[in-house]
Amino acid sequence: MSTTGREQPPAPAPSDVAASLGAADFVRLVSDATGASLAATGVLARALDAAGTPFQASVVAPFADPDRTTEADATVALGRSLPTADHTLADRPTAAAFEVARELGTATSPTLALAGTIAGGDVDGSVESAAEQAGLDRRPGLAVPVADLADGLAHSTLLSGPFSGDEEQARATLAELALPADPTDDDHRRVASLVALSVTGVDDAPPRAADALGRVLHPYVGGPFETIGGYADVLDAVARERPGTGVALALGHDSVREDALSAWRTHARRAHAAVDDATTGRYDGLFVARGDQMPVGTVARLVADFRAPEPVTLVVTDGEAAARATDGRDVAAAMRAAADAVDGEAVGHGTRASARFDVPTADLIEAFREAL
Repeated sequence: MSTTGREQPPAPAPSDVAASLGAADFVRLVSDATGASLAATGVLARALDAAGTPFQASVVAPFADPDRTTEADATVALGRSLPTADHTLADRPTAAAFEVARELGTATSPTLALAGTIAGGDVDGSVESAAEQAGLDRRPGLAVPVADLADGLAHSTLLSGPFSGDEEQARATLAELALPADPTDDDHRRVASLVALSVTGVDDAPPRAADALGRVLHPYVGGPFETIGGYADVLDAVARERPGTGVALALGHDSVREDALSAWRTHARRAHAAVDDATTGRYDGLFVARGDQMPVGTVARLVADFRAPEPVTLVVTDGEAAARATDGRDVAAAMRAAADAVDGEAVGHGTRASARFDVPTADLIEAFREAL
């Protein structure tokens, strides 16, 4: 039995991390496979580059071995725990990395940092203020990464609606508005209203779906994609689908933009198909969705925000599970206990957790129910 991520180390002071990195000749950055962690890695990497400090950056999936033979003077784990790390920025990693970059006195990449906090579902006031000071403005409409609204609507993983994963349905939905080739602000408002009604107006939409829509409405404009929220969506998808491309994107390499968008579309289609096809079960306080191969983390977020009638969501496929809580409870502790019960592994903290196991899915579900 091996259960990882049992306790999160105390958050280090940004000044202490900056002092360590400033004195290092070579830094290693190890990111969790999430958009928030990837953005945090990019923020620190760009700050180190501006300071002339060599670094190595990598994205490591939750249960993959993060160890490398490369020797580093300082290792920073972002969004995850790492026993060999000198510093761990696990909680709200983008905002933490942004503060460290500020302490270093080098470029702080407010656009990337804002995208990372959006990807993490918790926009940081300091980051947002810095982004606005850097000239980012908001406009009405949807936070999608592409100019083609049907493409953006169909492949966004910031929301879940009748058009999700289906570009033809998205085009049919938008056709009702007879939009011009170059939409005005008023046109964008009409799109946002139509989408909001489509997402929240269905009978099984939980009340929190309206709050979850906040990440996709009235977006900031700028960065390498059409909107900052769209940038966040791509970062989260590419971190999970193509980590190498994700690192290049976070470092600011424009050459990977189309590859990143391709990964975003692939990830969205997989996630939305899984949401639609899942077999579900409802228990007291828990909603379970089961299905075949799927990106469990993204599916758990979408189900929790837009489908689940209970405050805790558990998504399970063969050998993998992810849990999300929308009421603030610590599902990571329950997932660790469940993983222990079935000789599996668990990672995560607070309201998010995932597990790997080698027993029938029903066994993991029962163990999680007992631990919750």
